[in-house]
Amino acid sequence: MSLKSAAKERREAKAFPNGYVMSMKFIIQGGSRLEGEVFISGMKNAALPILFATILVGEPCILENIPNVSDIDVTLQILEEMGASVTRLSATSVQIDTANFNQGTAPYALVKRMRASTYLLGAELGRFHKACVGWPGGCNFGSRPIDQHMKGFEALGAVSTTDSGCIRLSAEEGLVGKSIYFDMVSVGATVNIMLAATLAEGVTVIDNAAREPHIVDLANFLNSCGASISGAGTSVIKIRGVSELHGCRYTIIPDMIEAGTFMVAAAATGGTVTVRSIIPKHVESVTAKLCEMGVGVEELDDAVIVSPATELQNVNIKTLPYPGFPTDMHPQFAPLLCLANGISCIQEGVFETRFRYVEELRKMGVSAMVDSRNATFVGGGKLTGAPVDAMDLRAGAALVIAGLAAEGRTEIGGVQYINRGYDNLVGKLRALGAKIEVVDLPSDEEILE
Repeated sequence: MSLKSAAKERREAKAFPNGYVMSMKFIIQGGSRLEGEVFISGMKNAALPILFATILVGEPCILENIPNVSDIDVTLQILEEMGASVTRLSATSVQIDTANFNQGTAPYALVKRMRASTYLLGAELGRFHKACVGWPGGCNFGSRPIDQHMKGFEALGAVSTTDSGCIRLSAEEGLVGKSIYFDMVSVGATVNIMLAATLAEGVTVIDNAAREPHIVDLANFLNSCGASISGAGTSVIKIRGVSELHGCRYTIIPDMIEAGTFMVAAAATGGTVTVRSIIPKHVESVTAKLCEMGVGVEELDDAVIVSPATELQNVNIKTLPYPGFPTDMHPQFAPLLCLANGISCIQEGVFETRFRYVEELRKMGVSAMVDSRNATFVGGGKLTGAPVDAMDLRAGAALVIAGLAAEGRTEIGGVQYINRGYDNLVGKLRALGAKIEVVDLPSDEEILE
């Protein structure tokens, strides 16, 4: 393979070293049905907390089914720059040894790129009884305070301060298990308290805990390393502190949001697609809405087959914490609702400003009205290609789906957001028959998230 071809393949597979990438656009020629089968990658939202959890272990861990997305690249770079030994064993597996991890040295330039960097707080506090981490970044679609995280840390015995843009935690006498009630369901706070409490003295009980599959995956990983965690997947999680952990080999669960995105893309283009390497139960809420719209969804042991609707019907969607309809899937449904008969509504129950993408969809012919956390979509029309820009990860996925279903050419900027969470999206779509290209823009720029 030529150097030019190899470089293009790396760009399209999103192998972006050191967090830098030539600015790009996606160019989509719409109107092609997606047909065939697609294999889903590991879940980014499960891999990230597990990667940070290796800090607690201090021995080599081998993680498999790691997705090739930019958030993973940034996380591995953070760990490596903090003294961890990081070895890529294959495209989807990595070995991490945090024996020589240097607490409190997280590079702010990397930390600010993603929300998951908050997990450094729980991991450092759990192992070293102190933590120092810069304020996190990530997609901007609403306020995501960390007050529930801090409430949990303080209940375990930590004292918190903030200075020079850093969050500092200290528990000089060590952490002691307590009963903690979250005022609201929070995935991030649940993860962080699980990390902090794993090596704490005594028993920690998290009440009103998040129930997402990636919470269960984190608990399973920690238990494989010698932790004692029960109740993950329910609203009450019990953590019995242990004195030490050991390394293990662990496989990350498949990404339910990537699976749902391909399911909606198939429905929007009127194609038949088999979505493989998934856990069908994790996408039940997506399956239910697609079936309500008239789309055919057949569940297999580790796959679903999506077949086109005779006529798409309108539906109403309300996002809720798992096992409710996921907030990370509502933008992808928006273009599908515009192709359905009648009027559909989306009520956003998690983030208050997640509808910013609607303005971009209007450029493609979408008729929609937004009022705070509610949006109304008028169906029965058609989508037409236009220049649009992604402003966050799932909004970018919505624009890709709209472009696939639209008449004509769609140019999508803000590709760096999409690359945060979708592994080889362009290659997978092409294999299904999509006409999509990656086009370089004139200058290099740092990914800002």
